Amino acid sequence: MSKLWGGRFEKQTDEAVEAFTTSLGVDARLWDADIRASIAHARMLGKIGVLTPEETDAILSGLQALREHIAAGKVTFDPKAEDVHSEIERLLTERIGAVAGKLHTARSRNDQVATDTRLYLREGIDALLEEIRQLQQWLVHTAESHLHTILPGCTHLQHAQPVSLAHHLMAYFWMLQRDHERLTDCRRRVNRLPLGSAALAGTSFPVDRQMVARELGFEGICENSMDAVSDRDFVVEFLSCAALVMVHLSRLAEELILWNTPEFGFVDLDDSVTTGSSIMPQKKNPDVAELIRARTGRVVADLTGALVVLKALPLSYNRDLQEDKGFLFDALDTALSSVALMHLMLSRARFRTERMRQAVRGDFSNATDLADYLVRKGMPFRQAHEVVGRAVQYCLKQGVALEDLSVEQLRAFSNLFDADAVQILQPEAVMQARRSDGGTSPEAVQQQIALARKLLGGDDI
Repeated sequence: MSKLWGGRFEKQTDEAVEAFTTSLGVDARLWDADIRASIAHARMLGKIGVLTPEETDAILSGLQALREHIAAGKVTFDPKAEDVHSEIERLLTERIGAVAGKLHTARSRNDQVATDTRLYLREGIDALLEEIRQLQQWLVHTAESHLHTILPGCTHLQHAQPVSLAHHLMAYFWMLQRDHERLTDCRRRVNRLPLGSAALAGTSFPVDRQMVARELGFEGICENSMDAVSDRDFVVEFLSCAALVMVHLSRLAEELILWNTPEFGFVDLDDSVTTGSSIMPQKKNPDVAELIRARTGRVVADLTGALVVLKALPLSYNRDLQEDKGFLFDALDTALSSVALMHLMLSRARFRTERMRQAVRGDFSNATDLADYLVRKGMPFRQAHEVVGRAVQYCLKQGVALEDLSVEQLRAFSNLFDADAVQILQPEAVMQARRSDGGTSPEAVQQQIALARKLLGGDDI
């Protein structure tokens, strides 16, 4: 097929080179963004008099018809096309003739590609933000039902202090809230228009870039034409945001995998989101959670790959930048599907609240409260820490729980213990005592939930 740039060349491109350099297999998904940007560009060219009204109408009608036919599945791209941008121009030329060639006035594929990528990513970010909101809404709604559900809070994967399931779930809400804020901020930098920068130096035609920006919904234009065509910071920034989203999902996935084991037994994952074994009939495996955990590595690799492509790349455009879209599309697809599947998996899960409560029994996660009791009686915390440590050691040797000690047994370690010391050792009391802002008491968690609902935009979730 003919190239957009073939006039200077005397020889045909080697087939191996064509196969190596084509990007259609990756960038074909940009077709709609390319047509939308071309429509805006054509209208601008008509406004400034580069195109006659008749030429403008012909190009706009041709682009709109082509858009509808591609959307309806009536168009097949030539697999030998260099990229989606040249293919759209070829298809337009087939429809309206040579006038289609005027569309490329005052633009280059350099600013065209950058514009299409920003348009596509902007919509991708919006979709990801919506998926994150749906998952956050589930977390808030479920947390409100488990303000009094107790389970072990861990550090080093060792029982530390009792917390509520609501508090545990809300920790992931706030992780996702930071993700939402980062993506929202990233979107502002994505939403700048490169078109009109041409190849690298701008154009001699009196283009109205602000008009194109307004029509395409961009907040402004890229200020420097060299930077506009070679900038992929917005891709890297998104990949960084997506990598953190995946890291947060991976942490939650790991906990679900652990909680689903017989040893923990905190959650039952639904049959519809698990798989079995080809040899062991009894198995029900948390494959969705495991794949989310694994695909986190892919998105982190996408980020690393994009950074390496940009490293030491001289101004302005270089063909290296063609490789950005493989990283970008993979990360966007992976993050979107992972958030959606995490939401699906959680929405069908059943929390085994009695098993959670049993796991706190006799785990010494109330030891800090016993030390705090002595501090309130005037003992320095370091001394109180040692006293309670001896009490824990005694319980381990005797095979009893700390909450089962009598007042007389406690007084063997300090005469500051009174009858009320026994009451503070119950897991419910330990959890209830943590009323500090951000703490795990039901009242404190309810404050978190109220703030979360406000951030989500209302109570109707």
